[in-house]
Amino acid sequence: MELLLIWILNAVALLIVAYILPGISVASFWSALIAALVLGLLNTLVKPILIILTLPITIVTLGLFLLVVNALVFWFAGSVLKGFHVNGFWWAMLGALIYSIISGLLSRVFS
Repeated sequence: MELLLIWILNAVALLIVAYILPGISVASFWSALIAALVLGLLNTLVKPILIILTLPITIVTLGLFLLVVNALVFWFAGSVLKGFHVNGFWWAMLGALIYSIISGLLSRVFS
């Protein structure tokens, strides 16, 4: 039940990000649900591999390169899904940052 709540909260966070930023668009709530699911799967499966592969540059930049990895995962999700679109890398960077903040706040409030 808690996993379902987190999934819905992440979809709502994605809708809020799409409302705030003009470079990110979500077609509907169902698209946001699918995008939140895909983002969760990518963050679980692909992101750890990217972190290991980019560990030297992450160490040199004192962890700031993780923001780039997060943006690349967000941008990739926007490019493979039909109802979720990200216009470019900088929109992905800003969107991933705001998405993380909003989903964290919503999870803290409703958990």
